[in-house]
Amino acid sequence: MTQRAASEFVRVQFAKVAEFQRRGAVHFHAIIRLDGVSRTEPFLEAPREVTEAHLVAAVREAARSVSYEAPVVPGESSRRVLRWGSQLDVQAIVRREGLEGALSDRAVAAYIAKYATKATEDLEGGARGRSHIRMIKATAELIADESGPDSEYFLLGKWSHMLGFRGHFSSKSRRYSVTLGSLRSARRSWRLARLVDRAREDGHEVDDVLVVGAWSYAGMGWRNEGDRALAIEAARATREWRDARRVHFVAERGEKNA
Repeated sequence: MTQRAASEFVRVQFAKVAEFQRRGAVHFHAIIRLDGVSRTEPFLEAPREVTEAHLVAAVREAARSVSYEAPVVPGESSRRVLRWGSQLDVQAIVRREGLEGALSDRAVAAYIAKYATKATEDLEGGARGRSHIRMIKATAELIADESGPDSEYFLLGKWSHMLGFRGHFSSKSRRYSVTLGSLRSARRSWRLARLVDRAREDGHEVDDVLVVGAWSYAGMGWRNEGDRALAIEAARATREWRDARRVHFVAERGEKNA
C-alpha cells in the first residue's frame, strides 16, 4: 500500500526528543501512533484492522529504507550517504491497568523533560570524555571555517556547542496534541482574567480590557564608529582564541598519538 492510499485510512502522529549521548551521537526517542481520518474529530482511533504490528513493521521498514546524500565536506571528493544505524529499538505501548492504552500526561512530560535539561556539557565527565567532545566541536568549527558562505556547512561552527546538531531538541506533528499557539492563547487569557479580578478587588469596574503591545523597527548595525570598532576587535579576538585552541588541541592529540 502506498503512503497516499494509507493516508485515506490512517494519519501518522509523532512526538520526538533528541538526546546527546556520551559518545557525541544524537539519539532520538519518539512516540509514534496512528490516528483515524476524520474532518470533524481531531483524535479519532485508527481502524480496528490496523494493529500495532503494522505500525512496528512500518517504522522498521522506514528506518531501513530512508537515506540522505549529504553535501561534500570541504577537503573530501565524494558525498556521504547517511542512514539510520543498527541500534533501533521499537516497542509497542501495550494496554496497562490505569493507562487505558495511552501514556499519561505526567509520564510524557517527564519523558521530554529528561532530555530537555540535558546539555552537551553534561557529556564531558572525565578527561577522555572532554577530549572526545572537544574534538567534535573543533571539527565542526574547522569544517565551517573551510566552507564558503554558500556552503551548507557555513553555519556549522555556530552550532559547535551543540556538536553540530542544528535541530530542535523536541518536535511533534501538528495533531499529536495541543499546539504551542493554543497554550500561549490559554496563558494570555489566564493572565488577563487575573488582572481583571485584581482590578475588581480594588473597586474598579472593568468592562473592557485594552492590551497595548506595539513594536516598531529601530534599525540595524552599529550606532557609531566606536561600537563598530569594538565589534570588529571582539570578532578578531574570538578568531584568535579559536585558532589557538585548535592548534593546542592538535598538538595535544599529536603527543598522545606519539
